[in-house]
Amino acid sequence: MQSLYNFYAVEQEELSLLSKIQYPKDLRKLKVDELPQVCKELRQDIVQELSVNPGHLASSLGVAEITVALHYVYNTPEDRIVWDVGHQAYGHKILTGRREQFCTNRKLGGIKPFPSPTESEYDTFACGHASNSISAALGMAVAANLEGNSQRHVVAVIGDGAMSGGLAFEGLNNVSSSPNDLLIILNDNNMSIDRSVGGMKQYLLNLSTNETYNAIKFKVNNWLYRKGLMNDARKNGLQRLANAFKSAISHQQNVFEGMNIRYFGPYNGHDVKELVRILRQIKDMKGPKLLHLHTQKGHGYAPAEKDVTTWHAPGKFDPETGERIVDKDPSKPQKYQDVFGHTLLELAKKNPKIVGITPAMPSGCSMNIMMKEMPERTFDVGIAEGHAVTFSGGMAKDGLLPFCNIYSAFAQRAFDNIIHDVALLNLHVVFCFDRAGLVGEDGATHHGAFDLAALRPIPNITISSPMDEHELRRLMYTAQLPNKGPFVIRYPRGGGVLVNWRCPLEEIKVGTGRKLHDGNDVAVLSIGPIGNNVAEAIESLSSQASEANIPSAAHYDMRFLKPIDETILQEVAENFNRIITVENGVKTGGLGSAVIEWMNDHGYHPEIVRLGLPDTEFVEHGTVDELQHIVGLDKEAIIKAIKGI
Repeated sequence: MQSLYNFYAVEQEELSLLSKIQYPKDLRKLKVDELPQVCKELRQDIVQELSVNPGHLASSLGVAEITVALHYVYNTPEDRIVWDVGHQAYGHKILTGRREQFCTNRKLGGIKPFPSPTESEYDTFACGHASNSISAALGMAVAANLEGNSQRHVVAVIGDGAMSGGLAFEGLNNVSSSPNDLLIILNDNNMSIDRSVGGMKQYLLNLSTNETYNAIKFKVNNWLYRKGLMNDARKNGLQRLANAFKSAISHQQNVFEGMNIRYFGPYNGHDVKELVRILRQIKDMKGPKLLHLHTQKGHGYAPAEKDVTTWHAPGKFDPETGERIVDKDPSKPQKYQDVFGHTLLELAKKNPKIVGITPAMPSGCSMNIMMKEMPERTFDVGIAEGHAVTFSGGMAKDGLLPFCNIYSAFAQRAFDNIIHDVALLNLHVVFCFDRAGLVGEDGATHHGAFDLAALRPIPNITISSPMDEHELRRLMYTAQLPNKGPFVIRYPRGGGVLVNWRCPLEEIKVGTGRKLHDGNDVAVLSIGPIGNNVAEAIESLSSQASEANIPSAAHYDMRFLKPIDETILQEVAENFNRIITVENGVKTGGLGSAVIEWMNDHGYHPEIVRLGLPDTEFVEHGTVDELQHIVGLDKEAIIKAIKGI
């Protein structure tokens, strides 16, 4: 088959320009006319590497020209580039001393999946979650001013839907009122992972500022400054006059210039030579500025251009044909998120009050299954987790039953909303926390480590986690029954354990667990799918029961962290002096802490060993199996704990 993009057939050693670039200082030695070829080779390198070492493809392809232009014009790392949504920064990594190590991206012990200052001085801030670049960059710009470093330039690169996040608006508001020379680059590709939504998306699509007008404005301003006829006071007055004039003739107010942030654009974000020209012109302009660039997610690679959602993170693929290497083995279990999506639709067909809410992840959480059949009852609110929760609370207040699906790590941004806008009023909102626990290659910013510990102290809230797909379906059914209040269901990323995942929808009594295995020596209490590791460990020990000194272990699936099953705890307290708790979350404040508290409050003092994620350090990236082994949550670690207690 003919190659979809012929230059990807070129061998890596033929990257004639990219192979000479180890750091941005090498890039800056090239002529401007050579930069389009650098961008071409950068895309080639990214595609070739990600075809065998999966990661986030389409976003990084879309910003190749922006990345090259920024490192060409600005004196990085002295000048600061603050990336927003770090999955668009692969090109940045390759150009900043990590090309040889890029093959280790997202692998255990390899380079991190998202930019991090702990890895490189070129990575100015953490950016695993969206919408924080403007606030962080403003902080750096203010710090430079206060420390007398007037030569330092600071640039925030925000895109992939991140401008819909509330923190971005808070940052813009502060930018408009604080003395700074910050440049904000808006990478406008009309996308996050799925298509961007909301008024800001439509506003950016409609925003039209003539490029000729901006070119003339550049020249006039520069001439006035050189002649000494322009100062900041006059500039602000003329800017307000120009804004009013533009608004009058275009019948549209530019929201950025309305906030006294100078606006330039929109321009073609894939013309690297033009980007260099523009950046050089605005680089030393005083005051906050926003450069609006139109880009195409997946640009330069035909399959990614045609299906950007799939190619956001496509897995392994053939770079020549664009054929994805997908495991379609029907004997493998469904993903938990797909079971959620199908079950939600099943419930919604029977209960007309059910609505679905997701912050920009309809495909990732499989709410697109309900969205396809019931678009009027599903809501993608953009990258805005806090709003998703409060929006759900408002609907629940007036009689609807929201299923609000958020990735566990992203739900951290909605903590206050969960307390103040849902739990305080005991509103019936079902929170489905996807990607709970260790998520694997996306690393520390994406592990769902803290939800159990963070939510457990909150009044009125129910916290549950299913051990398998049948339990997930039953918990979802239970959660939508009347008068349940705030109800959390957490489950992990990826495949479950049951091939035949469909089952009758039956109620589970809230606050009840179940005993899965009898034993006499040790009681193991688990919550959620990590209980399958416990079951395997106990089964392995049972097969060795004839050997000397092999302890007999009982296994309890607690199901609920809050309210916790006190009947089970009473049974365990009266029959066991040795207890092990197992949870796929930080062990401080979670299931183990709850068991210790109950035992202490009721006068029992067994020996208790807690297995879970550490609170002394963040768990980095690797496969889930590798990380479970490191933190002591795999089958072997559980066997060792049972034998050692």
